Amino acid sequence: MALIENLIQGGWLKTPEIIEAFLEIKRVDFLPEDMRNFAEINEALPIGHGQTISQPLVVAFMLELLQPREGDRILDVGYGSGYTSALLGKIVGEKGKVIAIEVVPDVAEFGKINIAKYNFIEKGIIQCLTADGSKGYEKEAPYDKILASASARTSPLAWKEQLKIGGKIVTPIGTSIWSFEKTGENEFKECEYPGFAFVPLIEK
Repeated sequence: MALIENLIQGGWLKTPEIIEAFLEIKRVDFLPEDMRNFAEINEALPIGHGQTISQPLVVAFMLELLQPREGDRILDVGYGSGYTSALLGKIVGEKGKVIAIEVVPDVAEFGKINIAKYNFIEKGIIQCLTADGSKGYEKEAPYDKILASASARTSPLAWKEQLKIGGKIVTPIGTSIWSFEKTGENEFKECEYPGFAFVPLIEK
C-alpha cells in the first residue's frame, strides 16, 4: 500500500471516497500474471494487444478531476484492464451505474474477468460492452460523468451530447488531460492539463 500512501502524501489523492476506492480495489487484480510483481510501481504497464493499465498517479489525477459520487451514472471509455471501472463502481455504489466500453475484444474479456472479481457485474453496478467508445452509448444516456483512458484527437461530439447539464467529461486529448464541464445545452467550461502520455483511442 506504499504506492497509495505516496499518492496521498504527494497530493494526488485527496477525496475520501476516491482514497477509499484505491485502498479497496487492488491494482494487482487487474494485471496479467507476468506483471503482478509490478503492481506497486507507479508506472503504466502492458496488458497485451498494445494496451496498458494507466499509471496510478494519472488514474488518481483523472478521478480527482472527475469527482465521481455515490449514485452517479458514468460512462467509462476504453476500460482495458477494468481497473478504472472497478474504482468507479466502488464509488458510485449500488445506487449508481458504470457503463464500461472497450473496443478490443480480447482486452474487453480480460477486463470483464477482472471486474467480476469484485461482484460489480453480478450486482448490476457495472455493465461491460465491447464497442467503439468514441460513439458513447446512447441507450444508457444521459451520464453524470464520462471518463476516457485513451487519447482522442478531440473530445467526441457523442460524449458531449450524452452528458447531463452540470456533468463532466475527463479525457486525454493528445498529450494533455482535458476536463469539460457542461454548463448549458451546447456550452462547456474546459480546462487543459498538459504533459501526459496515453495509448490512442481506437475508433471504428
